[in-house]
Amino acid sequence: MSPNRVAFVTPGSFPLPSPGSSSVERVVENIVPLLAPHVEPRIYGRTARHLLRRGTYRGVVCCRYPAANKLNYVRSVGRALRLFAPQLTVVENRPLYVLRLRKQRPQARIWLNLHSSTFLSPTRISPASLRESFRQTERIIVNSEYLREVVASLVPEAAGKLSVVHLGVESERFLSQYSVQGAQQRDQLRTARGWHGRKVLLFMGRLIPRKGVHHLLQILPELAREHPDLLLVVVGSAFYGSHRMTAYTRQLHRLGNRLPGHVKFVPYVPYSAVPSWFVAADLAVVPSDSREAFGLVNVEAMACGLPVVGTRAGGMREVIEDGTTGFLVDPEQPQAGLRERISWLLHNEELRCFMGQRARERVEQMFTWERSADRWLELLRENGYV
Repeated sequence: MSPNRVAFVTPGSFPLPSPGSSSVERVVENIVPLLAPHVEPRIYGRTARHLLRRGTYRGVVCCRYPAANKLNYVRSVGRALRLFAPQLTVVENRPLYVLRLRKQRPQARIWLNLHSSTFLSPTRISPASLRESFRQTERIIVNSEYLREVVASLVPEAAGKLSVVHLGVESERFLSQYSVQGAQQRDQLRTARGWHGRKVLLFMGRLIPRKGVHHLLQILPELAREHPDLLLVVVGSAFYGSHRMTAYTRQLHRLGNRLPGHVKFVPYVPYSAVPSWFVAADLAVVPSDSREAFGLVNVEAMACGLPVVGTRAGGMREVIEDGTTGFLVDPEQPQAGLRERISWLLHNEELRCFMGQRARERVEQMFTWERSADRWLELLRENGYV
């Protein structure tokens, strides 16, 4: 018997695959190929000049449509779904798409895979439409217990539809600095970058207020006085795949300019280069506010053997094991906690090594894409699609 057809509809914000896409596309391109041959998956996304309108990615058919106008994009995807006739359609992170696709295929069975709470807000979808989209959804997948609680609080009647699938990392690409190959790569990178003799603190992510980079820069003068060999490396930009500055990024640069020699800004790097920044660093900091649903950057840093100092916010509490793989601080008043925990780790190389090794072990046990795919298959099996 042929496997069931399962369609995955991405938001159309970024093409797939792409070096400059968001975490939504990253999740899709890592999990969906692992679901075959148990199901016949197909991915729907936006066009790009360097990609065929219909191609394959790691054995999965990808159909691409213009997405400058999102309403037309969803209509195009809906017409294609009528031809493919999947047994299940999974909508990625856009509750409104559930309603629009349902109009085109009234009998379709639809799941919603939520990656954050961003598109649940009243500025993105009315409360009535949100409730209706959840009513028309067979199951709702979320990436953390935190996001499950957020969704259930917004639409309590949908609580029984919610299931958690934690995200993962490519552990073979994100090498641990404690492996032979990772140690060699680390030494080469630190030599090339002039980092030997420096304690390298790394922030990786979008430069937007809710990621909290300003907190890190505001406490840096005190940290630098205590640790003269400290170097803060800030990797990222305000937008995916763009180096365009904003008022906030200019503010960050002004803060950084107070400490020349202690701060290095690296504009947005392609995803293929991300592991090289983690494996060469000593400590990762993720000072996000309370809305962080999961934070892939946490597991990526941990996979490379870095302890992570983050906020006790959102799904990060499920990723970072406080006191074992890093530390968690109060997201409402993070600066004192960040300063204390970062300084402690910078003083204590033995503790950094212990936590870094436990971090890699935790990733291998809990946060790989293979584990994420296994959980997806478990849910598909429970609901009769496998």
